Amino acid sequence: MSGAHYDVAIVGAGIAGASAAYFLAPRARVVVLEREAQPGYHTTGRSAALFSETYGNASVRSLTRASRAFYDAPPPGFAAQPLLTPRGVLFFGRKEHGPRLEAQAAELRATGGRVEWLRPEEILARAPALRPEWAATGLYEPDAEDIDVHALLSGFLRGARAAGAQLLTDAALEALQHDGRRWTLHTRAGDIRADIVINAAGAWADEVATLAGATPLGLAPLRRTVIVFECPRFTDTARWPATVDATEDLYFRPEAGRLLASPADETPSPPCDAQPEELDIALLIERLQAATTFDIARITARWAGLRTFAPDRALVAGFDPMRPGFFWLAGQGGYGIQTAPAMGQLVAALVRGDALPAALAAQGVDPATLDPKRFSRTTT
Repeated sequence: MSGAHYDVAIVGAGIAGASAAYFLAPRARVVVLEREAQPGYHTTGRSAALFSETYGNASVRSLTRASRAFYDAPPPGFAAQPLLTPRGVLFFGRKEHGPRLEAQAAELRATGGRVEWLRPEEILARAPALRPEWAATGLYEPDAEDIDVHALLSGFLRGARAAGAQLLTDAALEALQHDGRRWTLHTRAGDIRADIVINAAGAWADEVATLAGATPLGLAPLRRTVIVFECPRFTDTARWPATVDATEDLYFRPEAGRLLASPADETPSPPCDAQPEELDIALLIERLQAATTFDIARITARWAGLRTFAPDRALVAGFDPMRPGFFWLAGQGGYGIQTAPAMGQLVAALVRGDALPAALAAQGVDPATLDPKRFSRTTT
């Protein structure tokens, strides 16, 4: 493999890199480089993702809407099971949280979201573990759905390889050089050459940019903690919605016969193999005990992942304004999975110099809102 030449080298085999490879491979020679022994080891593999057309800012919502058709009807052979299953999201709170939820409802409806106000008894019927004082006000989004993250990532990678893309694991990037025509990537798996480099390295994206001689964007990896626990008092939980408190300091949802919960923490972290901190788990349990009647019999799993945001918390997709052939695909934060089908199509069009796909334009996708040049305009 050493010295092989490709049209496009993608750094990172998480959901961003995998979706880009899937849509690029039919018309380009593509290699995907993954620093770990398996794709999606970090953020993608640790995500409990929901598909919600009301989640995120305007650019995120447009990409999510544009992804709906792919999720509802993926190409033949892409996955053996549906990518989406119904779930719904319940936002709950105490009486004093009513104004906050009213503002949230207005925003969701303004963006086309379907939401319903629930009476306290309806809230408790959907989430019986809530304490009555925490079920004083509630907002329900019925159209949110669970995403099968493993099936999605596997489908993208399998499809990319079927179209000729190469996947190299244990291929951490050590150096990047541009000779005026193309890039040479020095990796632990050997050297390769490519006309274009796509920086889909997640929490490491600014580090990859530095290797390329590009100016970092100031990406911020933020740690999020998750546990899965058993609670024998509640056995019929499969149909519960994802349940989020009004201040977004706690959420819980069913998970394969158990319950998954998070304090929705966003702790700054260096790029790393994130691990849960005991303090964050203790904080989560404290919040659960305050808002619910869960008696946590046993924590069966715990983990942490890094959600990486650009300074304006919007996604980044576009060529670097100063480094030829260096393409940013970064800052997915908590939105990368639900937007992946549309983002993969957008990246393929931008890299090839094609027009924006009509299906994306119809949903209001605007490449200018994602272009990394917006940061240079801000600083100047």
